[in-house]
Amino acid sequence: MAISPFDSALYRDLFADREIAALFTDSAEVRAMMIVEGALAKVQGEAGVIPEISALFIHRSSLELAIDPGGLAAETGRSAVPVPALVAAFRKAMEAPEHAQFVHWGATSQDIMDTALALRLRQVITLYEARLGAVIQGLGALAQIHADLPMAGRTYGQVATPTSFGAVVASWGAPLIRHAERLAELKPRLLNVSLSGAAGTLSAIENGADIRAALAAALGLGDPGASWHSERDCIGEFAAWMTGLATSLAKMGEDLILMSQSGIGEITLGASGGSSTMPQKANPVMPSVLVALGRQSQVLAGAIMGAGIHRQQRDGAAWLVEWLNLPQICAATGRALEIASELSTSISPNEAAMALGIDPDNLGLIYAEALSFALAKKMRRPDAQTAVKELCLEARASGQPLADLAQKRFGDHDLEGLFTPANQLGEAPQTARAFAKRAKAL
Repeated sequence: MAISPFDSALYRDLFADREIAALFTDSAEVRAMMIVEGALAKVQGEAGVIPEISALFIHRSSLELAIDPGGLAAETGRSAVPVPALVAAFRKAMEAPEHAQFVHWGATSQDIMDTALALRLRQVITLYEARLGAVIQGLGALAQIHADLPMAGRTYGQVATPTSFGAVVASWGAPLIRHAERLAELKPRLLNVSLSGAAGTLSAIENGADIRAALAAALGLGDPGASWHSERDCIGEFAAWMTGLATSLAKMGEDLILMSQSGIGEITLGASGGSSTMPQKANPVMPSVLVALGRQSQVLAGAIMGAGIHRQQRDGAAWLVEWLNLPQICAATGRALEIASELSTSISPNEAAMALGIDPDNLGLIYAEALSFALAKKMRRPDAQTAVKELCLEARASGQPLADLAQKRFGDHDLEGLFTPANQLGEAPQTARAFAKRAKAL
């Protein structure tokens, strides 16, 4: 097994997200840092901080030259950051020392790397937004179609009261709408340039605040107005958001595993996995991957939160922890969204199995709560509950349906239609349709 399953040739069709992975390659990181170095030089030239002719040369070179990441490895291993090696390689490749001397003017390694990270996270978020929207739309359509389809609601793994499949789908989708809203809120806090210099004071750049604002505009990022070298709350917020999303998707996966299990079969998955020895098996592989990715994200997020304890003005150890974990949690979240998008348009309910799940033993015990409230119209609520408990015990012992026993004992009560699933759905259909309406409006 590879050190990271996200980069594994063997497991790439299970865990890998190729679009997200492409944004976290060495080449992608070097290219992003080159873009930042070029943009920095350009805005400094326009402001007269460095010679404009040198700025234009550096900017053009940053777009044209290709730096081999492998050539930066040895120095990165010594310095713990790739920027010193990158700057040296960039200056050498330019073959114009009179201009190259102005590369990386007044910046520090973390400025370049964090800004390059923001550029790539912007692309990550664009992918997330499109996929999250697709999942919400798919679940919205499913909820609308099956808003009135009765099924057993279960608590503690036991049949409780009727609900609808549409309402269950809405319970998967409603948190996703909230996650989409949270993402829109956190983006401006996350996608910012970093330009603060060695200790966060911008002391080495003339008119540093103006240069930072100009750099932000040039790159289409936000200007934080100050240093965020040691302020990692926004990275932590993004990690928490990804974990929350992956957890919500894992909840859907967990439900699908249970709904598709042998003996229940309330759901049919669009695709399933096979066994090496049991020909009859149709394993819920993709829902299982959702659950695994959700749990993995929680572990990774814990490490990133720990990295928020960032010592003094800059902390190498905490920063390195981010590098080890942030790409993986981005990949896990991206893959979870891919899987959820596929599932949202491929799963279908088994209506016969859902009907059987409502009353698996033909005793109608799922209507016990409804019966107790019907009886409470003419007797004290505690007495009604006690009476229904006795009837449930009698139904189990005798094999007679609860409806028949209730009619014999409480024939003077209005029990018409009480033991019909459609009459006991409560707000489930409205919940499903309300979610579907919100999903369609996105």
